Amino acid sequence: MQDWIIDFMNQFGYLGVTLLIALENIFPPIPSEVILTFGGFMTTYTELTTWGVIVAATGGALLGACVLYGVGNIFSAERLGKILDGKIGQILHFKKEDVYKACEWFNSKGKSTVFICRCIPIVRSLISIPAGMANMKFGLFFILTTIGSLIWNTILVYLGIAASSSWEKIVAGTDLYTKITIIVLGLAAIIFIFLFIKKRSGKVK
Repeated sequence: MQDWIIDFMNQFGYLGVTLLIALENIFPPIPSEVILTFGGFMTTYTELTTWGVIVAATGGALLGACVLYGVGNIFSAERLGKILDGKIGQILHFKKEDVYKACEWFNSKGKSTVFICRCIPIVRSLISIPAGMANMKFGLFFILTTIGSLIWNTILVYLGIAASSSWEKIVAGTDLYTKITIIVLGLAAIIFIFLFIKKRSGKVK
């Protein structure tokens, strides 16, 4: 995939950066680290400028985030609540009230959550869905996503510039960061689900 990303960026420049980052936001397995650090490196030997790459990447991030926000908005808390009222909810030990509580929590903590999560691999893309489900004000979501994405993009682009032809070493480092993040999130999810089901089963008072 890395070779394809590099070829695409070399061929389409800013447009390539925008499209790839938009896809990365919708499909997290596409590595933004490769796109951004290589984009930074490209500014050292092509006509692409540093801020041109950063702006193109931020535009792509906003495009992808808005798509996922729309998905969350369509797949609303009410619809998910109706699904959990059936057999699926009984199997998973979830009730529609849990969805509403989660949305209430998101509405109270959503500002910091969206902003912080924009700098965390995988989560930076997926956070747009609960924001849409919780009906977070789109203007606020847009601003927070812009700022968070701008910070993330700027850091990686400048790291790519600093590393120059050794930009792949930066990718290796960020890849480790991504793997650690996935492990931590996976463990947290398992613990949460276990405690939630145990509590629902009446084993925890």
